[in-house]
Amino acid sequence: MPGSTPFRRVLVKLSGEALAAPDGYWLHPPTLAGLAEDIAATIEQGMEIAIVVGGGNMIRGARISAAGWIDRATGDSLGMMATVMNSLAIETALNAAGVQARTMSAVSMPTICETYARQPALHHLDKGQVVVLAGGTGNPYFTTDTAAVLRAAELRCDAVLKATQVDGVYSADPKKDPTATRYDRITHDEAIARDLKVMDTAAFALARESRLSIVVGSMHAPSSIAAILAGTVPCTHVVP
Repeated sequence: MPGSTPFRRVLVKLSGEALAAPDGYWLHPPTLAGLAEDIAATIEQGMEIAIVVGGGNMIRGARISAAGWIDRATGDSLGMMATVMNSLAIETALNAAGVQARTMSAVSMPTICETYARQPALHHLDKGQVVVLAGGTGNPYFTTDTAAVLRAAELRCDAVLKATQVDGVYSADPKKDPTATRYDRITHDEAIARDLKVMDTAAFALARESRLSIVVGSMHAPSSIAAILAGTVPCTHVVP
């Protein structure tokens, strides 16, 4: 936030799984409401926010195609549609919290939401609206992590904030390896060379090329997005 972070325009990448209810239902309204309040507090501090959300709370194209009964391109198309549903839910929660938000989809669905185009998206951000970017890149074989970095570069964002299940980038999966250590700061080159799994290699490579910083932190901390950007909770900075 102004005075405590060098970032003013940030793209927030959310995992779809984080929106799921404890009973397995694909959406958890209290989580959506808390996320919207968190975003609202961040905007009040002068930040401009774009959001990319995954669809893993409903479907993962790579996983179902690996089962052998559907091809990867079709599976990824299903996943892209899942991100549209999540994005519309986030837009609705933001509007209910008093935040102006606009869903824009890379997969054209003109009767449901606006089709993504760079200049209109920049216009919405300049007016202080949150832009929720659905549909991934609009192409199969690309993850929503890669879509997040791509959109951040296109929309002149200062950084990508990946709000995930853990409080940073670790040397190994901390849920499986109790000896895993968290990095406070690491470069894109180091993340690629060590094959760290917090983002896919294509996303790290594009961030490196675009000179974009990636901040990784837990979305389960209270007011997590505002706290990560303020530097008051543990997180990892992945830098060019």
